[in-house]
Amino acid sequence: MKVVIIGIQGAGKSTQGNLLSEKIGVPYLSTGHIFRQIAKEKTALGRKVKEIMTAGFLQPDDLTVQVVESYLKRPEYAKGYIIDGFPRTLDQVKTFKNHVDKVIYLDISDQEALRRLQFQNADGSRPDATAEAIKKRVELFHEVTEPVIHYYRERGLLLDIDGEKTIEEIHKEILEKLGK
Repeated sequence: MKVVIIGIQGAGKSTQGNLLSEKIGVPYLSTGHIFRQIAKEKTALGRKVKEIMTAGFLQPDDLTVQVVESYLKRPEYAKGYIIDGFPRTLDQVKTFKNHVDKVIYLDISDQEALRRLQFQNADGSRPDATAEAIKKRVELFHEVTEPVIHYYRERGLLLDIDGEKTIEEIHKEILEKLGK
C-alpha cells in the first residue's frame, strides 16, 4: 500500500505515519526529516536547504521530487510506503511518478497548528521553527498545498481525518477508513 499523509505543520503527520507504519508493515518516510538531515550537512546543498528552511519556504519542486524518488527506489519501499510532507504542490503531484493508493488529510485549525508548533521545537533541532518561519509555513500550506488536497479529493483518493482528536482516536479513524 502506498499512502501519503498531508496536513498543515503540527497536524501530527510524523506521529500518525509512524503508528500506521508499525500497524500495516510498510516503511514510513518523512520528507521533512530528510531535508533536516541534508540541512545539517556541510555542503553547498546543505547550506541551500538550511537557508530555505530557516526562511520558512518550501524546497524547490524539482529537488524535492528528485530526493523523494531516489529514496523510493530503495528495496525497502518496493512493497509500499507511508510518506508525509510530499507532494506539497500540484507540480510535485504531476511530476511524481509513483502511484498513490490513499491520501490521508489530517485536518487541524491554524490556531491548533500554531499552538502545537510552539512546543515542537523545544530542543532547537528545527531551523524552520522560528515564529516568522512558522507563520510563513502556515501561509504556504493554504496557498500551495490546499490545491493538492482538492486534487486528491476529486480523484476519490482523499481520506479526511479530524486531526484535533487524541492520537489514539486519530489512529483508529485512519485504520477504519483504510479498512485495516
